[in-house]
Amino acid sequence: MLTTAFALVFFYAPVDADQGIIQKIFYVHVPLAIVALCGFVAGGIFGLMHLRTRDRRWDMRSYVTIHLSIVLAVGVLITGSIWARASWGQWFVWDEPMLVVFLIVFLLYATYQPLRFSIEDPEKQSRYASVFAITAGAFVPLCFGAVRMAEGLTHPQAATMTTSGPASVSQTFLISLIGMALLFVTLCKYEMASKNATFKLRALRRRLAGEDDDFAAPVARSAAPQL
Repeated sequence: MLTTAFALVFFYAPVDADQGIIQKIFYVHVPLAIVALCGFVAGGIFGLMHLRTRDRRWDMRSYVTIHLSIVLAVGVLITGSIWARASWGQWFVWDEPMLVVFLIVFLLYATYQPLRFSIEDPEKQSRYASVFAITAGAFVPLCFGAVRMAEGLTHPQAATMTTSGPASVSQTFLISLIGMALLFVTLCKYEMASKNATFKLRALRRRLAGEDDDFAAPVARSAAPQL
């Protein structure tokens, strides 16, 4: 899907009359942003499920989705800065609500992992992380809903750009969005599989270490001199 999307971006979607070829970064920047924000919200939903069920699997899903969403958010800031520099002559426009709000959301979630791993107790760690994920996940739609209602936005709106242009623009954007979402889901599955394998390996090592101790103790006692 991503290969198809990139092919459509360069060979099917038209070149913007005002911005030129640099506008094509829109097909990467906006899908990254949408998927990252949806991942943050999904992390909050998974955190809520963890608090309700006390199932550690929900906590792990929340951690993985938030972790990967942070990675995508870095990509959003990088591609957005490149686009802003080419279009507005500045790397970042501080009086633009959309940009500032996304930066605030990113900085908020940047504290997630330090907060999580500063707690040693596994139960408290997962519980506090879930509370953070729920609170921050509710913060995301509230902030961007308020930005949408603001006036005088400089930042181009994805809905306007995809509906006001030719059909090739909306089709290319849709395929790019689907490809980015599939990439996110695939990465989540790979990371979940990796962490599950790591946990099973640690449990097996602890079990083997315990069996070795149980075996070594009788041997040591039998080898000790009888007084």
